[in-house]
Amino acid sequence: MKWIFTSLVLIFSASAIFAQTTADFENYGLTAGDALNGSDGTNSFTSGNISFRNSYNPDFNSWSGWVVTAGTDVTTPGFTNDLSAITGGGYNSTAYAMSYAFSQTFMKLEGPAAGGTVEGMYITNSTYTYLSMLEGDGFAKKFGGETGDDPDFLVLTIKKYLGGELGADSVSFYLADYRFEDNSQDYIIDEWTYVDLTSLGNADSLEFSMNSSDVSGFGMNTPAYFCIDDFTTNDNGPVSTKNALLPSESLLVFPNPTSGTWFADWTISDQAEAVLTNINGQVLETFVLRQGTNTIEALTLPAGLYLLHIQTESGRLTKKLFKTIE
Repeated sequence: MKWIFTSLVLIFSASAIFAQTTADFENYGLTAGDALNGSDGTNSFTSGNISFRNSYNPDFNSWSGWVVTAGTDVTTPGFTNDLSAITGGGYNSTAYAMSYAFSQTFMKLEGPAAGGTVEGMYITNSTYTYLSMLEGDGFAKKFGGETGDDPDFLVLTIKKYLGGELGADSVSFYLADYRFEDNSQDYIIDEWTYVDLTSLGNADSLEFSMNSSDVSGFGMNTPAYFCIDDFTTNDNGPVSTKNALLPSESLLVFPNPTSGTWFADWTISDQAEAVLTNINGQVLETFVLRQGTNTIEALTLPAGLYLLHIQTESGRLTKKLFKTIE
């Protein structure tokens, strides 16, 4: 059965299905160089619809779990610089969150996000971790070794809990990867990179763990820090089987990035609701997607990342669209 929508119904349903909240950590009012490491007795932080725990040790002025920071130091190596991202700031913002995950760390979904799906977030390395992998230090090796041929890696693994049960699925993101036969392809992440978490499905909390090729009898030698920003949750509760993920190949968008127009090639015969939003979840355009090639104008949009949400009777799909400056 084909669907027919009026503009009013389409806008209403789009808002209901795709309501989102982005945790940007700006709610703490930090200025560049500031950080909240728990020394004030704070043992938890909240932003958007997520919360996470902090543990502070006054004897060593050290922390574990999570912090909210606006650290800017991208040059100082070593463990004394444990509050800065290698980007020198958040994703197009001042504040961001950082985790120390020598063992697992956790994040709880709150309010309308609890039990629902997570869209994704931006991730990057801390300065301490980045410089340790790039140059080595007194505790950890230089990635690649002296010849550059060592197959080193640092990977962040994200899993979900729902109703107290740990899910079998996971999302892995390599903060550094030197396993390529061609050493020119080896990399250490030094910019904010988007990680899609929709494949995890419904969740009430997330587990983060790290693994490195550089380990000893005490565990991982590579500093176990990572940074996140713009963590986006869906705020309509659990996703039903009707909203299962559609195959990615159902929709091909090109050119992507574009400076003017995206062409969306929809391969499914059924019509679909299409909703274009910005990264903060603001609905910019709603339309019906029909089989074949559809056009999406981007000329008047600012440069940046956008999300195209697709909904059919049998499932849903989200595509990241990028707009560049002409």
